Amino acid sequence: MDERKLIVLSGPSGCGKDTVLRKIRELDPSVVANVSFTTREPRPGEKDGVNYHFVTKEQFLENIENGIMLEYNEYSGNYYGTSKRAIEELLEAGKTVVLTIDVNGGRNVKTEYPGAMLLFLMPPSVVELRKRIRKRGHMDAKDLKERMRIAEEEIRYAEHYDAVIVNDDVEECARKCLDAIKAWREDLSEACNKE
Repeated sequence: MDERKLIVLSGPSGCGKDTVLRKIRELDPSVVANVSFTTREPRPGEKDGVNYHFVTKEQFLENIENGIMLEYNEYSGNYYGTSKRAIEELLEAGKTVVLTIDVNGGRNVKTEYPGAMLLFLMPPSVVELRKRIRKRGHMDAKDLKERMRIAEEEIRYAEHYDAVIVNDDVEECARKCLDAIKAWREDLSEACNKE
């Protein structure tokens, strides 16, 4: 199993993680996206097993208890997380796997798989990030303030990531991500060959 093929893509809500990942997969079809588990209700157009694995809170908590989850977190009363078994099956099959998860999840993945790469997507500016978050749907001033507070915390943690890329143009950002992934693998291969 090649841990160098495990990529964590993090960034604040509204920075374009899912959009950039779709473009990465268009540019490099060998990249696969992990399908996370969640206890939230599906949004219009979302499909079970495609966007998320939609499960009950009881099922999710049972997965945690049984050690199935590699990482997980709770937001607004809903759980989100990654199945360790699913990741290992994809890596065993030789796939490059991208997880779009928060910085806490990224930290957990790096602990479990030290060869994994952590990529952080940075918004072009705080003003642009605020605009993108507002576009996502109706929210009151309190919700917006809370999302911005969380975003600022995540941005401060970006220095712990292996690469930080600004998403001001989706295609260019995706290309830079793929270049960073390639460089990461080459650096690790050279380090392994020297040992």
